[in-house]
Amino acid sequence: MTSEIAEVAVWRGDGVQVLRLARPEKKNALTGAMYRALSDAIEAGDADDSIAAHVITGSNGIFTAGNDIGDFLATSRGTGDLNKDVVRFIRLLPVVKKPLIAAVNGPAIGIGTTMLFHCDLVYAAPDATFATPFLDLGVTPEAASSLLMPQRIGYARAFAMLVLGDPMSADDAVAAGFVNAIIPAADLEKAALDAARRLAKKPPEALAVARRLLRGDTAEILKRTDEEVSAFRERLKSPEAIEAFTAFFEKRPPKFGKSV
Repeated sequence: MTSEIAEVAVWRGDGVQVLRLARPEKKNALTGAMYRALSDAIEAGDADDSIAAHVITGSNGIFTAGNDIGDFLATSRGTGDLNKDVVRFIRLLPVVKKPLIAAVNGPAIGIGTTMLFHCDLVYAAPDATFATPFLDLGVTPEAASSLLMPQRIGYARAFAMLVLGDPMSADDAVAAGFVNAIIPAADLEKAALDAARRLAKKPPEALAVARRLLRGDTAEILKRTDEEVSAFRERLKSPEAIEAFTAFFEKRPPKFGKSV
């Protein structure tokens, strides 16, 4: 079964739900409507006994360019309200009931990288790149990445990504431990689907218990998520963020005030 809502294509079959980001003209940048569609689909799949696992992937050789900068700018200027849909999605990630698998092709920017730390399995094409340029946009980390990234890949690598803004290659992501394997682009989606189908054949109650034990208590993750949301909301309205978003659209370097 296939459906498409707000540039997120949803396919269900063989015990698997596939969520495909499908906004190629904007490099699959996520809008509020897309966050809403992803959350709706994940919640529906979690409630459906015929679905054992979720797979999220991109399209046209791109995973996602991150959040739509236009939505950020509108929210920062008070003419939009992106927060509700984004917060719903990032608070859902730690509590998804069924395994979440990512197949990453091409760039995974911002939320495209931070969501991966909530996934149970991550497969990447050789050209996949991971970047979290939050500070360059005058904002701060989200989706509990300030907690999960240092835990998974160590403080030094996390600081380089989240603060310095250094990107990470697929090879480095495997070495760092947040990508399971590099798969040729032509076979990437099949690898993710094969893993999901293997999970679909497991005893569902035992799978749920094993996953819960492995993932541990989500309370700390949700607490950090909420702390990040509070900081992010403040930063969205800051002169630094407005200047960064404006400079992005004007295709010029941002002009930030000097540090004291």
